[in-house]
Amino acid sequence: MKALIYFTLAIGISVGAQASTYGKEWRIIQRSWDARHEKLFGQFVTRLGEAVEKRECNRVDTCMKSTANIYYGSDPAGLRYYADCADLPYYLRGYFAWKNGLPFSIASEVRPSPLNADKVKDVRYSLEGNVVSKRLEVLTAGGAKGSVYPDAFQILNSAIPNLVSSASLRMGGLYDTDLSSDFYPVKIGRQSIRPGTVIYDPNGHVAIIYKVTQDGRVFYIDAHPDNSLTMGMFTPKFSRSNPNQGAGFKNFRPLTLVDSVMDEKGAYAGGRIVAAKNSELVDYSTEQFYGTRRDSANWKNGLFIFKGRQTSFYEFVRLSLTEGEAYIDPLKDMAQLTDDICVSLKDRVDAVEAARASGIANKPHPARLPVNIYGTEGEWENYATPSRDARLKVAFMDLLETTKSNIERFKKYDRMIRYSGGNLAKDLYDVYKERAQACQFSYKTSSGRPVVMNLEAARQRLFDMSFDPYHCVELRWGARVRGELNSCQDDSNKRAWYEKEQWLRNQWERNYEARMDHSLDQLKGPMPGVGLANPPDIDIVGFLKSKM
Repeated sequence: MKALIYFTLAIGISVGAQASTYGKEWRIIQRSWDARHEKLFGQFVTRLGEAVEKRECNRVDTCMKSTANIYYGSDPAGLRYYADCADLPYYLRGYFAWKNGLPFSIASEVRPSPLNADKVKDVRYSLEGNVVSKRLEVLTAGGAKGSVYPDAFQILNSAIPNLVSSASLRMGGLYDTDLSSDFYPVKIGRQSIRPGTVIYDPNGHVAIIYKVTQDGRVFYIDAHPDNSLTMGMFTPKFSRSNPNQGAGFKNFRPLTLVDSVMDEKGAYAGGRIVAAKNSELVDYSTEQFYGTRRDSANWKNGLFIFKGRQTSFYEFVRLSLTEGEAYIDPLKDMAQLTDDICVSLKDRVDAVEAARASGIANKPHPARLPVNIYGTEGEWENYATPSRDARLKVAFMDLLETTKSNIERFKKYDRMIRYSGGNLAKDLYDVYKERAQACQFSYKTSSGRPVVMNLEAARQRLFDMSFDPYHCVELRWGARVRGELNSCQDDSNKRAWYEKEQWLRNQWERNYEARMDHSLDQLKGPMPGVGLANPPDIDIVGFLKSKM
């Protein structure tokens, strides 16, 4: 996540056809986005996502310069393939629009919504969301007799990385305005939640969907400041929040170029770009914010009703996206949730290794933590893992809570639960044990010795794993035993930081309003909104054994 930089790009702003034919020129040869383009855009994203899932590539640049990119080989030299989490959907959308000669426009500046009563310190985390104050339209200058086409590289290499941040998505899209938001909230259904749909986490993270399975599971890819790409499954790792913040599923607003003329090369010049209004969008809906049974007094009290039964939001999404009969298989739930955690753990290996390889762990520890450990910049943003680790903690918590719920619902003969065995707790334990043992990964100690771990070992030391990039790799993985910890070269000051950060490691909720720029002497324990004395329960093994 980067801080939003306020500037307006001075491009001759134009754009227009397929770069495979016209090099860096962006010629608009199709005036409007329609259902065909959305489907093709989804296929473009799906190919990239599948490559990341199969670990054929794991960076924006390597994926885009491979056959995972359906436009592979068509790019002229000089294109910078870079995107962090907020950039990724915009980068892929812009790239696709360039290749297909389509209109493109982005919010180039956002401001806190007037609903924010207090001064907003960081527009990425405004309590009542943001509004668009400027837009960048990619238009062709000139007219029928001669056109000046903008350089697509200026859009992809400069405009998107410098103008876009997660603040660009922190708006509900609830109202039609003169300066429209880039996205709109969608109805929970397979026609609207599809490859190319974006998921916004109000904790400052953004992902783009590449696959929705027959059983309603949603899979996404997301980018990181080091240009890496990872994949995962939609779960409570993505929080709900105040509707004005716009958390959840959203699609790009379709764009239309109007008042233009065709030039002598068959491209459209001049005019202006108009975004579709909410009333014109068949899949526009606010049900993910307010529920299917709305409470006018408080959005949090809205209910999600699926076929006459009340469900959680996350279960409602899954059941609504299921093809055919919708039901819950507890054993499959266990396998899918455990496998998703496994993917996150393996991705964490790369994130921690990046900090080790860069030499950050060899530097002295700064005198203070960042103002907020979850929303920052520089070395901490690039190499620390507090947000990544928080999502892991939420995933383990969700695994336990889902398991408890499924067992309780089975006992109550809930017809939505499908299980035909004789001991649900034992069968769930067997699935977890098999998946956890199969999920193996390793990291290299400071001396270069590989340490092999599995998912269950990671669960047991989850709250010992340091998010602090200035710690040795052994502490980053929560090592406590001498044999594993011996090669750590951290001095007494760093060890003291590790011990005193424990209460921060116990926290899974990310609070972006709280100040955390404490010195070592000030780290004396949990404070309001910052840190917890004890970690939450994630003991899936203990729970299942108690029920067998």
